[in-house]
Amino acid sequence: MLSKEDNRRLAQLERQLRRDDPDFCARMAGNHASRRRVPVSLILAATVVWAVALILAVIGWWAAAIVSGVWALVIMVAIAYRFRGPKITAPDTLPPNW
Repeated sequence: MLSKEDNRRLAQLERQLRRDDPDFCARMAGNHASRRRVPVSLILAATVVWAVALILAVIGWWAAAIVSGVWALVIMVAIAYRFRGPKITAPDTLPPNW
């Protein structure tokens, strides 16, 4: 827990940083204009692996179909984890214009 004096100093430093380098503050807050895009290569790789899994299942190679299906799932989970939505900040943080 910070004392009142420490809170005041921290707020003063934040105001000064917002005034001196607003681009940095916007990047740190996640409000940057350029949004992260999912690489097309990852989506293509997951699609190809799913197609291979289906083909292997139709042929009757169940073990290989299961392995490739699991790999496709791993790729999709990696995509979802890497490009998930914005973080929700804790309610005890300072408001943006403070």
